[in-house]
This record gives sequence, structure tokens and C-alpha cells, in this order.
Amino acid sequence: MMNATVDPKKLIKGATGDWEVVIGMEIHAQVTSKSKLFSGASTDFGGDQNSHVSLVDAAMPGMLPVINEECVRQAVRTGLGLEAEIHLRSVFDRKNYFYPDLPQGYQISQYKYPIVGEGKVIVDLVDGSQITVGIERLHLEQDAGKSLHDQHPTMSYVDLNRSGVALMEIVSKPDLRSAEEARAYVTKLRTIMRYLGTCDGNMDEGSLRADVNVSVRRPGEPLGTRCEIKNVNSIRFIGQAVDTEARRQIAIIEDGGTIDQETRLFDPAKGETRSMRSKEEAHDYRYFPDPDLLPLEFDQAFVDELKSHLPELPDAKKARFMADYSLPAYDAGVLVAERVQADYFEAVAKGRDGKTAANWVINELFGRLNKEGKDVTTSPVSADQLGAIVDLISNGTISGKMAKDLFEIVFTEGGDPLQIVEQRGMKQVTDTGAIEAAVDAVLAANPDKAEQAKTKPGMLGWFVGQVMKETGGKANPQSVSDLLKAKIGLE
Repeated sequence: MMNATVDPKKLIKGATGDWEVVIGMEIHAQVTSKSKLFSGASTDFGGDQNSHVSLVDAAMPGMLPVINEECVRQAVRTGLGLEAEIHLRSVFDRKNYFYPDLPQGYQISQYKYPIVGEGKVIVDLVDGSQITVGIERLHLEQDAGKSLHDQHPTMSYVDLNRSGVALMEIVSKPDLRSAEEARAYVTKLRTIMRYLGTCDGNMDEGSLRADVNVSVRRPGEPLGTRCEIKNVNSIRFIGQAVDTEARRQIAIIEDGGTIDQETRLFDPAKGETRSMRSKEEAHDYRYFPDPDLLPLEFDQAFVDELKSHLPELPDAKKARFMADYSLPAYDAGVLVAERVQADYFEAVAKGRDGKTAANWVINELFGRLNKEGKDVTTSPVSADQLGAIVDLISNGTISGKMAKDLFEIVFTEGGDPLQIVEQRGMKQVTDTGAIEAAVDAVLAANPDKAEQAKTKPGMLGWFVGQVMKETGGKANPQSVSDLLKAKIGLE
């Protein structure tokens, strides 16, 4: 019997029937702060190897960690953005494991008492539907360094620049049911953090990485054994890793095998996941409270102060755009995907028709920027320039077709749209006398077609096209259509 909550569209077809994939995510997001979680060393990306390393990061004897208050603020702000419970008391633990780029031999993390508890993220899907993904917890921890295996034929090098950088580990509940949902969830989480300014979300710099837990089951059955795919560093790869791992597990079970709980890596070049190590349990890490750090405590006033200064977040902004500018959900969703895009749109839409502004921002500007490999931050067309183009259309100075030509000129050459229209004679002809003369000329040259048009109103479009040609595309198309209808006798 199929579970009533299972969406048949999300099931994967196996050789012996349908399977449901169950996905949970652990996102490691680098905290936006100038210095590391427990030291004053810089967090700048791209410095010379081992140039951003303090004695604390290098685990020199006797060095003690000191908590960075800005990192605590950023974790709380993120928790508030996830509508999560903020714990006024949390504890830092030592998570013990050996790795060459972990100089202390342990990671300072949080285990039983994290700074942020349960929350939620509302995720928009391509078909217009929404899902709510539960957040289990958010805790602060230090990043490890980086082992470099390609610098020498027989040795590995260690770069400790990342060692001690603050991470927020955001753990979801196993609420995701498809690769599309997994991609959309990470996209939304990234957007929220970028709005808050708590993580820049640059996956290519390692600022945002995902551990993806995947299991499969027959619809309605208990959860299957999960495998964790470590450190997936692009949203596209997350989707591919989910599909690849789900199909691998289905094939094993259908062949009579069982899934071993383990940690795996996704290889995008080969399109496969491969075993990395058997999965550790919490007890393997021998967690215990870090004796060098007191429990982290703050009061509700600290949380309330941070809450009072939060920016308008994507969901609230989307709802406002739909209400204030009469936009459909899809358009509003596209515009709020990045804060800079939303700000650009609002600058264009101010005092103008919201739907027209959205149409020009999404279809013309974003489309053109995408083609050029640019984004709003590098747009050659400013919000003021695009707003001026919208004004010229709405006051009838230029037609929609002329506006596209004008946009292209502004995009490639720059300049004031109004001056360009004046200098290049791009104004729309609204003088009814001039339009009437062109209409009369076209009708006189095509008497047979004019006669046919009386019984075939569909031919009107052909006449409009001829008159537009006659006027060099400058006539107001509505005026042309109205005059033709009157003269042919279609009204």
C-alpha cells in the first residue's frame, strides 16, 4: 500500500517496481567574518599557502582558543533567518580524529548542545509547488586545513590557511525526496544566507559545501540504510550525486544485496560515487566538552537586538513584490533569488508599472547578461537607464520594437536613452496625419487585398506590417491598426 504522502512523480523506476529516495543534507557554510572562530588570523581566500595561520591555528603548545563574537552573531542571525530556536546556552566539544591537516588532532565543534535548534526552510520548486524542509540544528565549528596531493610526486603538502575558519554546519531533517528538491533546498539556503550576509555562498571557493545523505526505500516502508556523500561543491553536482547514488543502491537491493552505511565521494567526471570509508558513529569521535572553552552564554536581549536589524528576507520580499507590483509568483521568485537583483528591480519599478519593469529586467536584461556571462553587479545598463527606457515606452515616445533596439545601443555603447532617441531620430510617429497618409498609400497600392480584408479580418496584420514598413517602423502600431479598421470598414 503506497503511503498517501508519496508523490508518484518523484519515484524512481527500478527493475522490480518503484522506489522512493530519501535525502538529508549537512551544509557546511563558511561564516562571513574577518577573522577565524578562535584566533585573529585572516579568513581572506587566496593568500599564499600558510600565510593566514596564527599559533592557535597551528596548534602550538599552550595556545588557547578565544571565541570570536562576530561568528556567534552570524550563527544567531542565520538561525533567526531559518525561523529556528536559538539556544541561549551552548557548549563547544572536542571531536577527536586524526587527519594530517588537523593540527590539534581534534576539531572544536558542538555536539549535544548546539547554538541553534530546530527551524525550517520553505523551498520553491520549478512546477510552482512548495515544500517545507525541517532544520534539525545549526552548530559552529572550525574548518580543517587542506592537504595538497598534486604539488610533489611522493609527498603531500599541508596548507593551514583554512584551519580554524568558522563554519556553520546546518543539518536538515530527511525531508527531501528528489534530486530537484535537494538542489532547490541548497539554492534557497544559500540565498537566505547571502541576504543575511552570514555566508557568501561561493561554492567554487569552498565557502559552501554539502554532505548529502541518501537512502532508498519502497514507498511507505521504513527508512533504508543511508550513505553519506562528502563535500559536494556545486548545486548541479548535488543533483547528479543524489541520482547516481540512489540508482546504485536500488541496483544492489534488487540484486539481493544490502547497503552498507558508509561515506562515499562523488566523481563528476565518471558520474559515479565511490567508497571512501565506513561511516563513523558519534561515539567514534570521543566527543567531550572542550576544557579550554566555557559554555557559550548570552541573553534574549542579545538575540532580540540582532533580530531587530535583520534585512527583509527572500520569502517576505517575494510576497511583497507579488502584492505591490502585481507580479506572478514565478517572476517574483526570479527577482528575489539574489538581493542585488531585487534591489535593481525595485530601482527600475519605482513609480512605474511593476509588470513592465519586471518584464524588462527578467527577459531583456537578465537574458542579455546571461548570454554575456555577466550578472547584475557587472551590468552595463544601470537601473536608471533601464527605467528611462521603460518610461519612453509607457509615454508612447517609442514602440516596443524600438525599445529593444534602444536597449541594445545602451547595453553596448552606454549613454542616456532619451538623448539617444533624440539624436538618432528613434521617436515613434504619433502624428495621425502622417500615419493616415501611409495607410492611404498602402490601401491604394493593394485595392484587391483591401476588398478581401472586409470578409477576412485576419488580413489586417499584413496591412499593419506594410504601413510599419512604409514609416520605417516608427508609426504607433495601435494607431495604424485603428485607422486601417476604420478605412477598410471593419468596425
